[in-house]
Amino acid sequence: MFTDLLNSSYFALFLIVALGFMLGRIKIKGLSLDVSAVIFIALLFGHFGVIIPKELGNFGLVLFIFTIGIQAGPGFFDSFRSKGKTLIIITLLIISSAAFTAVGLKYAFDIDTPSAVGLIAGALTSTPGLAVAIDSTHSPSASIAYGIAYPFGVIGVILFVKLLPRIMRIDLDKEARRLEKERRSQFPELGTCIFRITNAAVFNRSLMQINARAMTGAVISRHKHGDDISIPTAHTILHENDYIQAVGSEESLNQLAVLVGEREEGELPLVDKQEIESLLLTKKDMINKQLGDLNLMKNFGCTVTRIRRSGIDLSPSPDLALKFGDKLMVVGEKDGIAGVARLLGNNAKQLSDTDFFPIAMGIVLGVLFGKLNISFSDSLSFSPGLTGGILIVALFLSAIGKTGPIIWSMSGSANQLLRQLGLLLFLAEVGTSAGKNLVATFQESGWLLFGIGAAITLIPMLVAVIAGLMIFKISILDLLGTITGGMTSTPGLAAADSMTDSNIPSVAYATVYPIAMVFLILSIQLIASAVY
Repeated sequence: MFTDLLNSSYFALFLIVALGFMLGRIKIKGLSLDVSAVIFIALLFGHFGVIIPKELGNFGLVLFIFTIGIQAGPGFFDSFRSKGKTLIIITLLIISSAAFTAVGLKYAFDIDTPSAVGLIAGALTSTPGLAVAIDSTHSPSASIAYGIAYPFGVIGVILFVKLLPRIMRIDLDKEARRLEKERRSQFPELGTCIFRITNAAVFNRSLMQINARAMTGAVISRHKHGDDISIPTAHTILHENDYIQAVGSEESLNQLAVLVGEREEGELPLVDKQEIESLLLTKKDMINKQLGDLNLMKNFGCTVTRIRRSGIDLSPSPDLALKFGDKLMVVGEKDGIAGVARLLGNNAKQLSDTDFFPIAMGIVLGVLFGKLNISFSDSLSFSPGLTGGILIVALFLSAIGKTGPIIWSMSGSANQLLRQLGLLLFLAEVGTSAGKNLVATFQESGWLLFGIGAAITLIPMLVAVIAGLMIFKISILDLLGTITGGMTSTPGLAAADSMTDSNIPSVAYATVYPIAMVFLILSIQLIASAVY
């Protein structure tokens, strides 16, 4: 009966997942495999003949890669601009060291070229690489070598990623907090204070005339003249000994003090008709519009004092483009704030709901893009493949945010759920496929090719560690993402992803993966054509 149940792919799948989670929670000296343990259970099941259908694995891969791209997209281009050059250099070192290792060991142990390029593809777990190796050599040896190197290519990267922080004695959570603090420092903390108008140069002049917003960067949210407190407009006149309240960075508030007069701590109280409220941007029509275009003061008598996005307070400059899920702090009268709420949407439920159309449409576009074949010459061509096509499209869609009525995003909880589901399906299928012929392949082909494949897996990662930590001095989180992306290892990314709540490894992976895939394919074609 149990054997019959194991023949049911669904029962076997969830049994592998359940046992994987049980194994993953076992800690030895503080180290655990977490979700990566699923692949080790799958290898064991695969050895005993249990197979998870390839379609389920591809389905999981599609979900996992798409959700990674959607999450990483907004930070991808910032990362590419700030760290892209460094990460790309490390990626090129990974690919080139893999190629040189394979060529060197080919001549050292007299291995045929088809086996050498197959080992490269297997050691870097690249299915597109295998396709190119077979197409370039027209030899079954490439497939056999790929099958020998592939299991360690999967397991080796996972173990390397898991052990590296322990060996380097680096606390990933502490490092993530340090990087988050560093990221936040790029966006100065906003404060609030009041000013007494004592500078004669601004007496009896309007806010428009002194151009306070453009001159200082601070937002004036309230004005007190005598006993009357109001929300200022561009035509509000400043008189001697009036008070204004402003929000801004420390630098902008100091500049405002130079412009208008004495700075004092505290706040002006809201009068009965005035309120301050936090509103969510959930209306599709408002996404990517500049704050100044909404003209909230003229239309609703309201002022935006700050905007919170991804845990960071942003200064509400007129040219700031609004994004789905932004939280705007709005000051005004009750009716005006209600109008702004209708304009922005302010629907918390919509923020948490998951619309499956953008997910389905994005994956369709990614699959189609992956089918494109770009030819550089008669003998040199490149296709993004399933993984590359979906990742590139997801990054692009997430970065643009909105196309017409379609919002290319999803809530954090939905993203996490779909990513975990996709990952489990993918790991179960990859593990059973690799475990199926693992022992038989070693018996037939010996351990030599396995050892060479292991060297091709390990040496590039060691090169990346030396270059990343000692030469370029990047963070361990960036390095983990770069290693898994450079090795084109989705299971490796899963291991890194399970070790920290930070999305830095995912962003680094997304930054380098397409480049690694292109250069890996070019390297295999070059080796095959040069020495075959």
